[in-house]
Amino acid sequence: MAGLNVDDVKVSLQKFGLYDYVVFVLMLLSCAMIGVYFGFLKKKAKKGEAEADYLVGNRQMKVIPVSLSLIASFISGISLLGTPTEIYLYGVQYMYIVGGVITMGFIMMYFYLPVFHNLKLTSTYQYLQTRFDRRMRLFGSILFTLATMAWLPIVIYVPALAFNQVTGINVHLITPIVCVICIFYTCVGGLKAVVWTDVVQTVLMFGAMVLIIVKGTLDVGGLSVVVDRAKASGRIEGPDLRFDMTTRHNIYSCVIGGVVYWLKTNAVSQNMIQRYLSLPTMAAAKKALWTFIFGTLVLLALCCYSGLLIYAKYYDCDPLTTKLANAKDQLLPLLVMDTLGDFPGLPGLFVAGVFSAALSSLSTGLNSMSAVVLEDFFKPFSNRPLSEKQTSIIMRAVVAVFGTMCVALVLVVERLGSVLQLSMSLGSVSNGPLLGIFTLGVLIPWANGTGAIVGGSIGLAVMIWVCLKAQLAIATGELTFELKPVDTRGCSYHFIASEPMSMLAMNSTVSPIESTPAEPEFALYHISYLWYTTMGAMITIIIAVIVSFIVGPNKPDEMNPNLFSPFIQRILMRRRIAARTQLEMATGGIKEIIQ
Repeated sequence: MAGLNVDDVKVSLQKFGLYDYVVFVLMLLSCAMIGVYFGFLKKKAKKGEAEADYLVGNRQMKVIPVSLSLIASFISGISLLGTPTEIYLYGVQYMYIVGGVITMGFIMMYFYLPVFHNLKLTSTYQYLQTRFDRRMRLFGSILFTLATMAWLPIVIYVPALAFNQVTGINVHLITPIVCVICIFYTCVGGLKAVVWTDVVQTVLMFGAMVLIIVKGTLDVGGLSVVVDRAKASGRIEGPDLRFDMTTRHNIYSCVIGGVVYWLKTNAVSQNMIQRYLSLPTMAAAKKALWTFIFGTLVLLALCCYSGLLIYAKYYDCDPLTTKLANAKDQLLPLLVMDTLGDFPGLPGLFVAGVFSAALSSLSTGLNSMSAVVLEDFFKPFSNRPLSEKQTSIIMRAVVAVFGTMCVALVLVVERLGSVLQLSMSLGSVSNGPLLGIFTLGVLIPWANGTGAIVGGSIGLAVMIWVCLKAQLAIATGELTFELKPVDTRGCSYHFIASEPMSMLAMNSTVSPIESTPAEPEFALYHISYLWYTTMGAMITIIIAVIVSFIVGPNKPDEMNPNLFSPFIQRILMRRRIAARTQLEMATGGIKEIIQ
């Protein structure tokens, strides 16, 4: 490639041909046909069961499809493209979050899942009304709606970046086409269509990642080369044991902060809980939980290794410095085209895998929005019970309207930067307060509705301030993060180095370690984004408990035990038995005195 400039190389790598388009279109058609099957061909639900069939599959779904759907719903294109980018730029420190994922599984299994499953809810926010009051249900539903509408456009935008890298087709041309198909099968097929398209999409995701890893590893010279180059650059390292909340990733933020982040995402999120509630028994829900955790860990490991593989491939010619990749999250698509571009159909398989991850997350979000809007915004405010036809129209209209809004919001997301940290940061605005409210509900009987809404409101206000200040600090350069070193001495094409390396000579060594010139003063918004959910939850819980005791706490003995975690239920039952025993003893003593 001597004598070529970077634009020539970009064009040469865009080898997305007929077979690739065929593979990609087949993926979209298969998803659409699954929607057609469940929407029009499969035997219709009995009268009166249409809503349960559409939203929770009549609570008769099977463990394996639901488990794969959980994986596909959570591992979006953000994870598939954002995690390798994270590892390439910052090293493997983020991967110690697996400790938080496993711990989350045990906490969810014992404290949260039994409550929601035994109550047989459709919207998790129904719980908030039963446990607290109507205000809390509305508060939780509004937060969920806003958070989902902030997250889904990012989910859509990321795979469009990948498609742009491999084909050159404009992001805003492909997103409406793909999203219309997703809206269609979600709208007509309901949860069953979402789950079974997720199964297809999960297989594609795993297949695409394994394919690029095997071929890419062989191309660079084997596993030992990948590991040696990663070690030499400091990308493979042990856990950072320093307790510093401003450190972007260390063992404490990844494990402790990761537990809390994943708890909100999996244990109380409507997106995920709706899947668990579609299973017939608690035992089946537990199996789905651990299958989900195992699959997620495997996929995270594949994403991590692919990040190391990207570095091994471009260790002496950083594509971000040369602008061979225009955006950070185009690194993996670049590797795919560089590695698989000469094999017709394989780049199409990869892009289909990345879009599959996005479609599964989008369909999950839209199906959950359908449940929440129906159960929490229409039914409570309807003067008379909704007819089956009205219910059906509302559920499908919600999918169509919110899906269209998400496509439009992609224009905003395009200007917001690196997607992995961005999505987790924006999500934490509402995630922390919501987790705090649900934790109050299942673990603290004394907390009441007034305390919960005050605590949630203050938690939300603080987290909005923290997240906005942090994003502003990153944009202005006040808040920076240390990057791992890269090199451009091995580049075989001409380029003009990008910022912040533009002052360096062309085709030279680059060590893009961003650092502030002086040690900055500590500010609350300087803490790691992995602590955001923890901070929001703790503020909500502490304020709520204080306010509850000020206005008059609930009396635990008068509460419905089914609203609490199993171990809290046992405590309440023991208290009631002890109180009843004391009353019987006192009554018996009085009778003896009278006699």
